[in-house]
Amino acid sequence: MTNKPPKAPPLYPKTHLLAASGIAALLSLALLVFPSSEVEAKRTTVNLELEAPAEQLKQGQGTEEPVQAFNDANPSPFAQIDQQEKKPETTANVEEPKNPNHHEVVVAKGDTLSTLFEKVGLPASSVHEILASDKQAKQFSQLKHGQKLEFEMGPDGQLNKLHSQVSDLETISLSKTAKGYSFRRVTAQPTIQSAYVHGVITSSLSASGQRAGLPHSMTMQMAKVFGYDIDFAQDIHPGDQFEVIYEQKVINGKTVGTGNILSARFTNRGKTYTAVRYTNKQGLSNYYTAEGNSMRKAFIRTPVDFARISSRFSSGRKHPILNKIRAHKGVDYAAPRGTPIKATGDGKVLLAGRQGGYGNTVIIQHGNTYRTLYGHMQGFAKGIKTGGSVKQGQVIGFIGTTGLSTGPHLHYEFQVNGVHVDPLGRKLPMADPIAKAERTRFLQQSQPLMARMNQEKATLLASSKR
Repeated sequence: MTNKPPKAPPLYPKTHLLAASGIAALLSLALLVFPSSEVEAKRTTVNLELEAPAEQLKQGQGTEEPVQAFNDANPSPFAQIDQQEKKPETTANVEEPKNPNHHEVVVAKGDTLSTLFEKVGLPASSVHEILASDKQAKQFSQLKHGQKLEFEMGPDGQLNKLHSQVSDLETISLSKTAKGYSFRRVTAQPTIQSAYVHGVITSSLSASGQRAGLPHSMTMQMAKVFGYDIDFAQDIHPGDQFEVIYEQKVINGKTVGTGNILSARFTNRGKTYTAVRYTNKQGLSNYYTAEGNSMRKAFIRTPVDFARISSRFSSGRKHPILNKIRAHKGVDYAAPRGTPIKATGDGKVLLAGRQGGYGNTVIIQHGNTYRTLYGHMQGFAKGIKTGGSVKQGQVIGFIGTTGLSTGPHLHYEFQVNGVHVDPLGRKLPMADPIAKAERTRFLQQSQPLMARMNQEKATLLASSKR
């Protein structure tokens, strides 16, 4: 009996062989469904979103969609994805080549139109020729630092068009014509909106207005509106409050300027003054109280904005230069040299010249009853001369130290029928109120403005308590 050698154990268990056979079958199937080139494609994650899936499911109940055939004319979604995957990366960020005939330059310190022309390859000698072609073209020579000029050149290297934006509202341009160049100015029309501002005085009106977000021009306008009742040189007190609704000029969502104050309230030492702008049927605009009384009086309180009172009206003051007791028949307003001085009322100029110790002086007669004097001026404003006339608020001169003066200030006197009176203490005469025929129209405009200020302030106070 021959002994047979024992059988070698199998290299792989039967279960492993079965698994391997299954994997091989799956790979063969995959090769049939996906060509080898597709199997080697990189992995891509695709997010597919169905539009209104619930609605699609509802519509599909009880029906079968026909099997869709995919071919070259109607490729499968997978083929579309593959083709997108193979496309080169988008070139959206690649800048298009710039137009070689378009040049932009920004005005720097020391630049002139000639130097800017040279920067873009134009001869400096052509500046005069171009500016002389149109009377208004010289406006291009009024350059501002940071201003941008755009040059459009022709194939022959000559200037076809020159364009510049001189402000948020205005652009100017020169375009070549058969006879030379024509000038054009385009002014954009802004949208007018209204804005509300509330502020509390802590130090000065100017600083408090800036802190509240009120443009400086509106702060000055507010001081002018209330200047008949409030002396902003001496009456302002910490804790005083102001509210203003004013016009804003807006272009493309950007504020490019301001207009008029529409309404305002100022609380000074516990007393509240209200002003509303109203334009009558004749087109004349003035400010009135909410009740329709005129804010405009025959005289404004102070001839100098935001000045400091350095000396008051007194019957027995020691003169700082003459060093002896002498009546001070006016009020002194100290301010920096060159500060504008305004006429406090309409009138005729009796004197614009030297007047003894007053130095450069302007004397104005207001009707038959009142007379004002302005002394120690540095100089007179343009057009102010003896025999001329002035309007209330018109600048007549500038703060100086001429005559008997120890420092830059204005000496201001007020006379009634030839008698000196204290301009700070005298009750000023009133102007006419709203005409009865326009009172209803006025209230239709003023009442909504007052209601808005009340609502805005209430909302502001409520938010501050949260």
